[in-house]
Amino acid sequence: MRSVALCCLLFWGAALAQDDPEPLHVATWGGVYEESQRKAYFDPFAAETGVPIETADYAGGVEPLREQVANGRPEWDVADMTMADHRQACEEGLLEPFDRNSLAAAPDGTQPERDFIEGSFTRCGVAHNVFSVVYAFDKRAFPGAQPYRIEHLFDPERFPGQRAFHRRPDALLEWALISYGVPAEDLYSLLSTDRGMRLAFERLDRIREDIVWWSDPAEAVELLLRSDVSFAMGYNGRFFDAAVVRDQPIEIVWDAQVYELEVWGVPRGAGRPELSRRFIRFATRTESLVEQTRHIAYGPTRVSANRRVGEHATAGVLMRPHMPTNPLHMDRAIEKDVAWYARTRERLDERFDAWLAAGAE
Repeated sequence: MRSVALCCLLFWGAALAQDDPEPLHVATWGGVYEESQRKAYFDPFAAETGVPIETADYAGGVEPLREQVANGRPEWDVADMTMADHRQACEEGLLEPFDRNSLAAAPDGTQPERDFIEGSFTRCGVAHNVFSVVYAFDKRAFPGAQPYRIEHLFDPERFPGQRAFHRRPDALLEWALISYGVPAEDLYSLLSTDRGMRLAFERLDRIREDIVWWSDPAEAVELLLRSDVSFAMGYNGRFFDAAVVRDQPIEIVWDAQVYELEVWGVPRGAGRPELSRRFIRFATRTESLVEQTRHIAYGPTRVSANRRVGEHATAGVLMRPHMPTNPLHMDRAIEKDVAWYARTRERLDERFDAWLAAGAE
């Protein structure tokens, strides 16, 4: 499904609009996340330039970008990818080089190099928010004792019910090892061994029959709200929207959250690189990032924006306690090793697919 942000086109952008009336095609993740982008910078960018934003559904991975680049005519002008996927795409030559000097300075004049948090820049793009993968549960399913640790996700005897998981190994393998008591700092060295992989998949075997797979991030919340499952892994911002903004009966468990950066990049061979870079500059301004925090609980990657985080636009709640970077959520938090994922993605997916196939036999 595609949507077009056409509202609020202003006449002072008409000159550019007449020269280049085609929409800018942005691949992104849909749902409340895309809605926050529309309010924070899709519509304002259209208002300033006269160029509307047309979004394309994207649910992670490198394959869709790989196919477009191989065809020689990418459909996307800009791609919003997780850092792990972005780095893999960059190393495969699927993204254009990125010049960090093209970004806007902070309102007080601080240059981007000093204003963006460490790790925001790659050869191919710039990170714009911090999100995390957490799990949430249906409070109606547990009127007594409630889960609060990652171990409880792998304990169907104490906490029965189906679990909705993203059909990828990301975060699941880390959580499986954490449930044994493996320290976060040892996760990726252990997962680099056959023993670590075997332990992780053996833990997943314990709940294999209870797993429901999802591919669209919106499904995680929908499955919980329909009581189709008792637990769901998903993105903290979407659970926040359901639990806090819409007051639905779900609870977020922050224990062992897996946090990562979200990154803008331009597909190699995209038709309008200058306009794409102009959009990235606009979307990563301090003002744009602050506005997005008024609609979804993802942390901005600029220090100048973090200082201005306030309340949700409609719910009126303070947003800082709901951000992945809040110190209250950092106990046993896992910083996703995106370099490890970029190096191991192919064989990791092969092993995960083999485990899925074994369960189908």
